[in-house]
Amino acid sequence: MPFDHNDHYHRLLLRRLPKEGRKGTREEGRRALDIGCGTGRFARRLTGRGYEVDALDPSAEVIAEAEAMGGGPRYRRADVTATDLPEGHYDVITCLASLHHMPFATVTRLRAALAPGGALLVLGCYAGRTPLDLVAVPANAAARAAVHVADRLRGSPPPPLRPPVRPPDMSLTDIRTEATRLLPGSQVRQLLLWRYLLTYNA
Repeated sequence: MPFDHNDHYHRLLLRRLPKEGRKGTREEGRRALDIGCGTGRFARRLTGRGYEVDALDPSAEVIAEAEAMGGGPRYRRADVTATDLPEGHYDVITCLASLHHMPFATVTRLRAALAPGGALLVLGCYAGRTPLDLVAVPANAAARAAVHVADRLRGSPPPPLRPPVRPPDMSLTDIRTEATRLLPGSQVRQLLLWRYLLTYNA
């Protein structure tokens, strides 16, 4: 069924975007970096909010599909762990369900690429079970069924290509510990549907 756990939280992430861009950069617009962009759905939403978006993903296949959809972001096949990022450049950096594909310490590279006042927003996946996950099971089943029925009634096309995935290996406790160590002042909030939201402001 086409229900997407990450797309479900797009609105939450959009509400966490910085309210204003950097001072003195009005003519340049606000800059965003979307890590692990996949087929670009969230990157296009950032473009719609007025950001100049660099969207990176290591998969050539999903980058090709993202480029075919257009919408404004600058797509590039790249591994962020081996890519030089401009220091102090981005007003917002987003990372949706992709941080667990790389060393968690990669967040320090992302932190360095934030402009003063910029925000790092990570919608991540964690390993293991928590009490909230027991609630997620029926909620997930209901949401998937509702989306499936709505799409059939609308005659929607099949969902787009999905990028490669792998299970996370860090527990929520480990993520909170590392976030405190590497991103002082950051916050980690557990979400329904086996996700967490990490926010950090430069």
